[in-house]
Amino acid sequence: MNEIDSQANRLLIAVIQTADCDLLEKALDEAEVSYYHLPSVGGFLREHNVTFLIGCSDENYVSVKNILITTCKKRISFVATPLENPTVTMPFIAETIVGGINVFSLDLDHFEEI
Repeated sequence: MNEIDSQANRLLIAVIQTADCDLLEKALDEAEVSYYHLPSVGGFLREHNVTFLIGCSDENYVSVKNILITTCKKRISFVATPLENPTVTMPFIAETIVGGINVFSLDLDHFEEI
């Protein structure tokens, strides 16, 4: 365990799109922030996501949050939704915004690496 890990008193749970995963990993590695990531699926479009568990101190919270904001962007996606008509069903292409980050911040009482 390095000095940065021993000062972690906050856990950030960040759910991002898979498209942003590699860029976020690189940015967190460069900033020497400890993290773990888990693949996940869900949401309204059933998209593949990645859930990051990020340990940081209160002093580093703002910089880690800025890393998340700069690497995980929202983007426009198009979804085919069926228009119900008694005679024929036609797909309607709807524009929707996907991506970005969902972040949960939890205070840690105890951290131990075994």
